[in-house]
Amino acid sequence: MIDLYYWPTPNGWKIPIALEEMGLEYNVIPVDINAGDQFTDWFKAVSPNSKMPAIVDSDGPDGQPISIFESGAILQYLGRKTGKFYGRSERDRIEIDQWLFWQVGGLGPMAGQAHHFLVYAPKFDPPQDLPYAKDRYRTEVARLYGVLDAQLAGKDYICGDFSIADIAAWGWASLWKRQEQTLDDKPNLKAWLERMKARPALQRGRALVAEKRVEPSAGEVQSSAMFKK
Repeated sequence: MIDLYYWPTPNGWKIPIALEEMGLEYNVIPVDINAGDQFTDWFKAVSPNSKMPAIVDSDGPDGQPISIFESGAILQYLGRKTGKFYGRSERDRIEIDQWLFWQVGGLGPMAGQAHHFLVYAPKFDPPQDLPYAKDRYRTEVARLYGVLDAQLAGKDYICGDFSIADIAAWGWASLWKRQEQTLDDKPNLKAWLERMKARPALQRGRALVAEKRVEPSAGEVQSSAMFKK
């Protein structure tokens, strides 16, 4: 059994989707990031960077329990553990790793900053409506989606076959409207998003405690533990 420390965010979605796709049993431990659960001692014992998702696998290497934080590291671990969605050869894995790191080092952080300055910062008191920051991250996300659209030309999935690279990228890319993007000039990305959305395991993973994902009011943004200095 795998304990999944989780909250329904684009980074959080990656792991239940992977677990569902790989057919692994798991137990959900909610980490309410608005209430500040990520800063508690019980969670930092699993994820010292105070970020979810994280997992504890009771059947880790050599049959001993192991805790893992960072979504990319978790996806690599699960891919190795199951032999699924992590390529058939070393060459395959190198390509998958490239696109996995492209997501965790590029698309995720840039789209996250776009969300912050486009959606949340204007709700602060006083409002932090910063045109430079909004344009900076909106433009960079558009560039990254152009890169992904080019990579998907002639392919069903990012590296040809469905892989952990697709699982990593989907959550952030699915929120392209929130990042004030367009798919009109990105037909490959648009088709990939539809292809991903149709996967039953993705639907099950995305639906996990989905009722907890709500658009915060200005007051909720102001009091949220996510934005504490």
